[in-house]
Amino acid sequence: MLSIITKAASNFCEHQIKTPYTFKTTIPKMRIVLASIEIIESNKVHTVYLGISKELLQQICNIFLFEDESDDETLQGMLLETTNMIVGSAKVLAQDSNDLKVFNIKTPIYLETKRFNHPYDAMSRMVLDDGNILIAMKEKNATF
Repeated sequence: MLSIITKAASNFCEHQIKTPYTFKTTIPKMRIVLASIEIIESNKVHTVYLGISKELLQQICNIFLFEDESDDETLQGMLLETTNMIVGSAKVLAQDSNDLKVFNIKTPIYLETKRFNHPYDAMSRMVLDDGNILIAMKEKNATF
């Protein structure tokens, strides 16, 4: 599942913000703006965390909103929109590839701006010139 979301994040970097990136396997020791979104796959529920460094999030606001200095509310809104774009794109990628991991998504929620310290089962970090994108996943117990 993480690989599909990572592919969608790669597409976002390449086609939406047109920024090169590399992958790292460590969590950054820095504050990030963090959102979560739940994915429902069969009887499994996963929480996906998407964190973006404030500098990169400001750059994304500049690209989409033409704002050089966005306030915290705008940054949080852009984080939620970016989370929705990436995870929504992952859903389409899964459907288009006839992947058995077809899933539904819920609405993303803003969590906080701080160092990432949530429990996770898998993670990937993309390093860009202006900052980091952290993607982490945690499987939850289904309550259906």
